[in-house]
Amino acid sequence: MARATFENNAWIPEEQGSGVITTVQAQSAVEALARKEPMATDVKNFPRHGDVDIESIAKGAAYGEDTAAADSVTLTARKFGKAVRIAEEDIEDSKNVDIVNTKKESWASSYAKFIDNATLATTAVGNGGTVPFNSVYYTLTQAGYGGYTANANIVKTSTNAGADEGFTTYANLDKVLSLVEGGDYFDESQIIVIAHPSFKSTLRTMKDGEGRLIFQDRDNAGVERLFGLPIRWSNGAKTSATASKSPTGNPLLMVANKQHLILGIRSGPESVLIDGRDGLSALTDETILKMRARRGFATGVPQAFAILENDPAIP
Repeated sequence: MARATFENNAWIPEEQGSGVITTVQAQSAVEALARKEPMATDVKNFPRHGDVDIESIAKGAAYGEDTAAADSVTLTARKFGKAVRIAEEDIEDSKNVDIVNTKKESWASSYAKFIDNATLATTAVGNGGTVPFNSVYYTLTQAGYGGYTANANIVKTSTNAGADEGFTTYANLDKVLSLVEGGDYFDESQIIVIAHPSFKSTLRTMKDGEGRLIFQDRDNAGVERLFGLPIRWSNGAKTSATASKSPTGNPLLMVANKQHLILGIRSGPESVLIDGRDGLSALTDETILKMRARRGFATGVPQAFAILENDPAIP
């Protein structure tokens, strides 16, 4: 059967403050914290940040020219969505329940976890489908920009763990932070920590050498901190071979310069409601709700990130 490639119904973007936007911002660390790049087309290229050199110039002397090779970051928009069929009877009978918005907010919760997993923790090369992007985790497992060595900025829970081998310790947390702090891309005003909630129980009671707790509960601005750095929790921060809203791999704690955590915004979250009296849906008296967001993602430089991977397989 031939299929029309257009619809009479327009996609409606979610307004700021809506239940969908609130849910996404609350549950997705990447949507809340990443550097946003508007995308007017499916693909956007822009120069990599932080490459230009500098020197001292004597009075009357010529300016030296930067010799760094031109390099760019590419964002390619991918679509994340779902369609839900809702019987007209359910819409008409649900006098005290806004079933459409309930479905939209449920989708938003799934999207928030999915986009975090896709951008932070997938373990395979991006294929534009089951693995939408090269995630931060995958990028750090590969040799890369600026002479980065594969796996150099990934610390397993056995590294520097001493007597507590196989568990998160002060030593391996300090190691992860030092990998970013000691690099050229450390900017304390831009550094964030993103971690899976399974790290919470350990961090709540961990102290430094002077007996001070390294984790602080929410301050007056509602921000939790680790070593004084803002920390956000993400259910998507677990390794996964393919992008998932419910990943089952190893929990991750990531230190990142958020200027190099780049999220392209093509459109959405947005939705379209196709009435049950229109087209083929009229045969079943079902309204179709479609929801989507189009996003691109890239890392600026691998040296701006470090990851602690909690591997329960390590004895």
